[in-house]
Amino acid sequence: MSTADFLLLPLSAEEREHIATLAAHGETARSACIDALKYVQSRHGWVNDAQLAAIAALLGMSAAELDSVATFYNLIFRKPVGKHVIFLCDSVSCWIMGRERVAAQLQHRLGISPGETTQDGDYTLLPIVCLGHCDHAPAMLIDETLYGDVDAAQLDTIFGPRA
Repeated sequence: MSTADFLLLPLSAEEREHIATLAAHGETARSACIDALKYVQSRHGWVNDAQLAAIAALLGMSAAELDSVATFYNLIFRKPVGKHVIFLCDSVSCWIMGRERVAAQLQHRLGISPGETTQDGDYTLLPIVCLGHCDHAPAMLIDETLYGDVDAAQLDTIFGPRA
């Protein structure tokens, strides 16, 4: 087994094939880097160092080059996250409309601070620069669902009433 073969082991044959297909559709193989990262993350929940190195090898990039792309985009997770990721908008509009109150309620309800995951692994709470939902601030995104005008009553609807 060559060193190159060893590097690719963190990805299944199916994953390597899918990434090769993504790479073949672009102008260059490396143009598929974000789609490849998103694909691996969709299968594993995050992208670990070994997977990142394997993706980079498939795309003809260094691991450092791909890591710089992965860490630039806040929707690529380079460490484990919960089953559900809560992005709480951190924009000026959301601050003005009560984002801090919502943040405090979420932190109290979940028992975590921003950047942390609940003990049961269900939720990770992350700030995000802007969700582009300023007309309904404060805004929050849970997985693929966008919520606007978030308040304590809506949190009760989303997470259930507090015990």
